[in-house]
Amino acid sequence: MRSFDTLNDLVACVGEEVAVSDWITVTQDQVNRFADATGDHQWIHVDVERAKAGPFGSPIAHGFLTLSLIPVFFDTAFDIRQSGMGVNYGLNKVRFTAPVPVGSRLRARMTLMAAMPIEHHGFQMTWGVSVEREGVDKPVCIAEALVRSYP
Repeated sequence: MRSFDTLNDLVACVGEEVAVSDWITVTQDQVNRFADATGDHQWIHVDVERAKAGPFGSPIAHGFLTLSLIPVFFDTAFDIRQSGMGVNYGLNKVRFTAPVPVGSRLRARMTLMAAMPIEHHGFQMTWGVSVEREGVDKPVCIAEALVRSYP
């Protein structure tokens, strides 16, 4: 895990790959709970037997489940010692570029693309996030995430 003392130290990294997260394993239980939370019970996610005979050969995670892991990736990749809070501000671009079979291990590479000062001595940061599946060259999700961080 990479550590920064202040937000200013992090902002000095604009244009750089700042960190790579820990690996996270996507489980069927997690997929089922996500389906219950969102109401998306499509068989390719939750019907294990049917999904085995389907186009992916096994159940796959929801694209939005993969996207929802971004905060966990951030938490395991770096910390800012003198930071009060951060909030999700939105997304500019999102693409689900490959399926995530249940049991896959994922991690994210985070590049700080831009940072601009905002009220209360904070920064709005634009992050390039590339979610990788272990053993596969092509990312499974590419997103531009907007985060507002405050000291």
